[in-house]
Amino acid sequence: MELSQDKNIIEVKNVSYAYRTSSEDTPDITALDDVSLSIIQGEFLAVLGRNGSGKSTLAKLMNALILPASGTVIVNGIDTKNEEMLWEIRSMTGMVFQNPDNQIVGTVVEEDVAFGPENLGVPPEEIRIRVDEALDMIGMTEFKKHAPHLLSGGQKQRVAIAGILAMKPKCIVLDEATAMLDPVGRKDVMSILKKLNTEEGITIVHITHHMDEACRADRVLVVDNGRCVMLGTPGEVFGDVELIKKLGLDVPQVTELMYELNKCGFDFPKDILTVDEAVNYLRKYL
Repeated sequence: MELSQDKNIIEVKNVSYAYRTSSEDTPDITALDDVSLSIIQGEFLAVLGRNGSGKSTLAKLMNALILPASGTVIVNGIDTKNEEMLWEIRSMTGMVFQNPDNQIVGTVVEEDVAFGPENLGVPPEEIRIRVDEALDMIGMTEFKKHAPHLLSGGQKQRVAIAGILAMKPKCIVLDEATAMLDPVGRKDVMSILKKLNTEEGITIVHITHHMDEACRADRVLVVDNGRCVMLGTPGEVFGDVELIKKLGLDVPQVTELMYELNKCGFDFPKDILTVDEAVNYLRKYL
């Protein structure tokens, strides 16, 4: 998709953040160190990094769940340090977490989806419209009277996303929201995210450790030791196989296959990400 370069939905400017330790003798743990990042309105950004790299801290800063120790986070033109605008910030940038059970609060699906707009003071008539629209968008209308605890993991995550959609966000930040799902559930959630991004224009920031999911993004950000170390298209990022591996990450299997073939004397492009792309190039040698 084409992205407008004149509007950033989130701007992270020279941000640092550290977690305090329980002991006065132990130094604070630095999670982010002088990070700057601009997220374009309407883009799909995937965020990668090994455990402890700082990616979850970055996600929480985007939703004002935590505030930077230094630097500034701007969400749709609003500084997250502005306490009076906290609800507006969180309605514009919704968070979806790894375990949907920690995010679902209602005993019936439609009640859970209504929870967010109710807290924003949305009139009941408008809430009814928003709930129906959100459930329709994620394909869960037939389950609106069901108890959430009886749903599958993928369905629960859909409900969590619907709860965010009902607040009419401009951006959804997902912190490893597919990590606990089976392949079918992951595929369903990714399809919904792509649909929301391409058809509804919602900005998606997807923190994941699944490389195939990152391949579907417009851009990929790699975080390591609290710093942004790589940022580019999936082809640009995964094309640097050696650096990705040095950072403790994997590349898509097809990309690695092309990399190994090139070491044997072939000259395939470094940015091949899918089986279809690989087939097109391999045909020349068969």
